[in-house]
Amino acid sequence: MATHLIRFTTGDVARWGVVTSHGVVALGGEYETTAELLESGRDDWIAASGRPATHQIDAVDVVSPITTPCRVLCQGANFRQHAIDSGMDPDNRSFNLFFDKTDASVTGPHSPVVRPPHVQLLDHEIELALVIGKRIDGPVTVTDETLREYVVAVTIADDLSARDVQLPQGQYLKGKSYRGFCPLGPVLAVLDDADYARLDDLELQLHVNGDLRQIDTTANFVYRPAETLTELSEFANLSVGDVVLTGTPHGTAATSPPAIVRRLATALLPEHVMWKLFVRRNLDGPFLRPGDTITATIRSSDGVLDLGEQRTPIVAAR
Repeated sequence: MATHLIRFTTGDVARWGVVTSHGVVALGGEYETTAELLESGRDDWIAASGRPATHQIDAVDVVSPITTPCRVLCQGANFRQHAIDSGMDPDNRSFNLFFDKTDASVTGPHSPVVRPPHVQLLDHEIELALVIGKRIDGPVTVTDETLREYVVAVTIADDLSARDVQLPQGQYLKGKSYRGFCPLGPVLAVLDDADYARLDDLELQLHVNGDLRQIDTTANFVYRPAETLTELSEFANLSVGDVVLTGTPHGTAATSPPAIVRRLATALLPEHVMWKLFVRRNLDGPFLRPGDTITATIRSSDGVLDLGEQRTPIVAAR
């Protein structure tokens, strides 16, 4: 069974702890970064698992289990139905779609996220985040058998996206990297040997104000984690504590017209006019507004691998 680690604050001090059935047991060591914890803390969290709780989970503030600086690499359209909704044929995909977010976007699992004042089309994207446990600094072939060498843990991510920046400006990095646009956590689930098979059997669910918006299972990945890391290693270095977001299910707020309509619009309209129409058409869509609360969960069908619940309030800019 996975070990659930959290990073939490009491006052101004950030600490690491292991979550047990009785509460949170603070680790004895001090680890400044996620990398330090993963590389040096295993004996500490194993020992802590057998001690009485030092804190109750509702008495601490849980913060992101991924410390910064770090890399946040992402996959796009990696669930079959989401790929279809995006105008792609998942059975004829010869490439993985990659992009990244800046680590300025990383925030905690329950932290309020400010919708920038110029953003009207704020969208949600629940994702399974792979946490890197072994440095990659050259091309490697990762298999299902060797995946455990490179992915040591998983957590919940929400790839929040300003669609009215990302799409009209053609800037994924900017539209997905405003501060707070990558809630991570609550738990850093360190996997045991049996958990790796469960990575193909995880159900992702995202609700907004209690209404179900996104649901799918990782059985519907277009590219699975081992082949994704293999391809990433051809052009990207990854360090311990970096994260790879593996794509979101269908059910995001943004809607895309059929490919033929997009081609006709591009041919007949100036680009800036086409995107103005896109924004106007989507203004009444189910985008995130101040006052909304997102809840996100990821768990295996047998309930053994459960990454907890991420709860994110959306607030207005002051």
